[in-house]
Amino acid sequence: MQLSEPSLDIERQELAKQYARLMRRLSFVELVVVGALLLVLVFGGVSARLSHFLAFPQPWAAALYFVVLVVGLGIIMMPLNYYQGFILPRRYGLSNQQFGSWLADRAKASALGILLGLGVVIIVYWLLYRLPGAWWLWAAVLLSLLSLLLTRLTPTLLLPLFFELKPLEDVELKQRLTNLAKQARTQICGVFTMDLSSKSTTANAMLAGLGNTRRIIIGDTLLQQYAPEEIEVVLAHELGHHLHRDIPKLIAVQAVIFLLAFYLSDVVLKASLTPLAFQGIADVAAFPLLVLSLAIFGLAITPLVNTYSRYLEASADKTAVELTANPQAFITAMAKLTEQNLAVAQPSRWVEVLFCDHPSYTKRVNLARRYCQETS
Repeated sequence: MQLSEPSLDIERQELAKQYARLMRRLSFVELVVVGALLLVLVFGGVSARLSHFLAFPQPWAAALYFVVLVVGLGIIMMPLNYYQGFILPRRYGLSNQQFGSWLADRAKASALGILLGLGVVIIVYWLLYRLPGAWWLWAAVLLSLLSLLLTRLTPTLLLPLFFELKPLEDVELKQRLTNLAKQARTQICGVFTMDLSSKSTTANAMLAGLGNTRRIIIGDTLLQQYAPEEIEVVLAHELGHHLHRDIPKLIAVQAVIFLLAFYLSDVVLKASLTPLAFQGIADVAAFPLLVLSLAIFGLAITPLVNTYSRYLEASADKTAVELTANPQAFITAMAKLTEQNLAVAQPSRWVEVLFCDHPSYTKRVNLARRYCQETS
């Protein structure tokens, strides 16, 4: 089979590189600001003084500290978040969302984040106070279960907070995708559309949920601009993850990461008791040190996580081509997604290692070409 590769727009690729650079720089600024604040709180004695005003039993002292810290950071980071989340996507044509709608989404996301974070802090500090020797083990177990629950609730509770979901009306396409799911031995509870175009110009599709909440969800921007065979190959990629049991794998990896992160944080907290004069590992004054140690571990392990993610995504790409036996549709779909979502087709090696959790467009095209060579 002779494959044809669409030519990517050179000017749009330059825009993609500019946008990616800007977003990396802004993320770095955010990292520096948050890190500096946490360091000042811990080593500047500010946290110890603040703890005198939080003279409540644990875990309520930590919960109050969390709220104060999140609100304070939210105020400090507000200009950056506005520029990064609203101005830049609109400037580069990735968003058509109005300010009021964006602000409402930010408020909902912040409220949800604070609510979940508050629950995690209460659980962790209850464990720190009650089970100081094994708190890190139980914290990892409970957070893994919470992550599993959120994955299950994503299509039924979380996504509907931000987008309208409704059953796909195109009967022929729905049957086509349902048959593809059967071919991949994946049980689904329906095919739905998401009104992505109400806020974004990007395209996306997913297989969200677990068990009886698992469903195919397609952005309306994908339906409007992609041929049925291109939509089919995009969904075949998502089905590839389920065929390979990537979700359980990622949950297991996440559980190990939680375990290591909390264990190392336990080591840091115990080592800091004497030099920083904390009253114990459950001392509320040590709260920013716990956050800092978790953040540093997460930052350090990100390249490894990204490498594993790229491996899983490449495997899902291969399955997508094999399930549909349509490498040409795969290439054209990837080209359209690269253009529409303003993705860099061929990032530098260090950018790929540090920041990318998906294979580049170039590597995906090469995968499709290899499939043709192997099957010809």
